[in-house]
Amino acid sequence: MMPVPASGVPASGWSYTPDARLATTVTSTSVSPASPVAASAGSADGAAQGKVPVRNLLQIFHDGGLLMYPIALCSFVMMVFAFERLIYLRTGRVIPRPFIKRILEQLEQQQLDRDEALELCTRNPSPISQIFTAALKRYGRPAVEVEQMVLDAGERVTNQLRRYLRIFSAISNVTPLLGLLGTVLGMIQTFNDISGANAMGRPEALAGGISQALLTTAAGLLVAIPAYLLYMFFVGRIDRLVMEMDRYAQQVVEAVCLEGLQEHEGNRSRNRSRRAA
Repeated sequence: MMPVPASGVPASGWSYTPDARLATTVTSTSVSPASPVAASAGSADGAAQGKVPVRNLLQIFHDGGLLMYPIALCSFVMMVFAFERLIYLRTGRVIPRPFIKRILEQLEQQQLDRDEALELCTRNPSPISQIFTAALKRYGRPAVEVEQMVLDAGERVTNQLRRYLRIFSAISNVTPLLGLLGTVLGMIQTFNDISGANAMGRPEALAGGISQALLTTAAGLLVAIPAYLLYMFFVGRIDRLVMEMDRYAQQVVEAVCLEGLQEHEGNRSRNRSRRAA
């Protein structure tokens, strides 16, 4: 056997005996609950508890409170009337090109009399045909009288085209106010709950309550912004349609008024004289 000195270390070779104090320190450090890793994990868990659950839209809607219901109703109404206006304000429905081309050409060439033109307008109902009907009812009258009838009919048609636009304007103004009201009520309820639950030193509880209260404001803005954009879109579309109808109405006035008929008859007489000569 190898002789062992009195110090306990072999005469040759190398050996390591772990220090008991170092082992104790390492063990205590690895299992200490106050380590930075454990503290950060605990903070993450606390922050996760304070967040608003966003698993699905139904849960978000429920967390928003009672004022989410009128906001949802405003959103539904906006979608219904948006589809209705998109269908109603189609160019092919308001200003049908084949009908306009046919009636204008035949009126300018005097191939249609008053009754035939009125019957043609009746068979092709549209906003522009209502204006043409008003002008044809004053067939052969002075231009001032025909224009006055056209202006009255155009005003009625414009009101029909702009129907329901106030709904979009009202929704764009009301839904942010509903969202703000929901946030204020939610904040009041949150602070009442925190004051009664001794939540001092628990910022995650306050953050979660405020996040839930702000859901109504976000929902109100999500409805108000599209409503305002739809309102501006429909206003611009109606203005373009009205300008185009005004141009066609002016052509009809020139074709059916007394001055226009006399001028057309004079042109025809001159043409006949030239042909005879």
